[in-house]
Amino acid sequence: MSQPGAENRDGPPERIRLIGRALNGTVARAPWLWPALKVPMRRYFDRSAFGWDQRTGAGSSEHLTPLATALLHVTPAPERVLDLGTGTGEAALLSAREFPQASVRGIDFSAEMIAAAKAKVGLDRDGRVAFKVGDAAKIPWPDDSFDLVTQVNVPLFFGEIARVLRPGGKVIVASSLGADTPFYTPHSVLEWGFAKHGIVERVSGEAGTGLYWVGRVEA
Repeated sequence: MSQPGAENRDGPPERIRLIGRALNGTVARAPWLWPALKVPMRRYFDRSAFGWDQRTGAGSSEHLTPLATALLHVTPAPERVLDLGTGTGEAALLSAREFPQASVRGIDFSAEMIAAAKAKVGLDRDGRVAFKVGDAAKIPWPDDSFDLVTQVNVPLFFGEIARVLRPGGKVIVASSLGADTPFYTPHSVLEWGFAKHGIVERVSGEAGTGLYWVGRVEA
């Protein structure tokens, strides 16, 4: 569910940034309002799925540099990885390349985006990388299912991330355009939201045009 216009050199239009920032702030502080917001958002991303990578640069080095840098701080290598708001799957596929022994899953609430992601995997006989339609507000896995949860340019559901992470597990939040990313969560909100669920910052920083934040569940 990466944001529209993520990789335009001039950044997304101001209108898109303002709308995205408002939606992101609402979800972070009042996640119970999500059911009223997700239907029009899902329609937008379903309509936008065709040609998404070409229009936005999803999968480009600029788009993925913050995530790639954050992944370098994840040790030991995770066994199970979940990418939230995976869109066409580029972030999940990056994690799969970085951790070749890991099982990687990606979910997105847009069926059309997931169809595009599945097309990139093809026939994976080992089932190591898989995508399915799912809502990050209600992650379709039980508690303590993953060692690493990642998300790039999407709203945050702090409680659900904490629920599916194992003790000692890590979460990465990446913003491809830093504060210019429409679905951008400020550092102070990341600390506040995750601290309520026992996740503390391990490292954060700048990478390329973007920002990343890595947190760890306190075992």
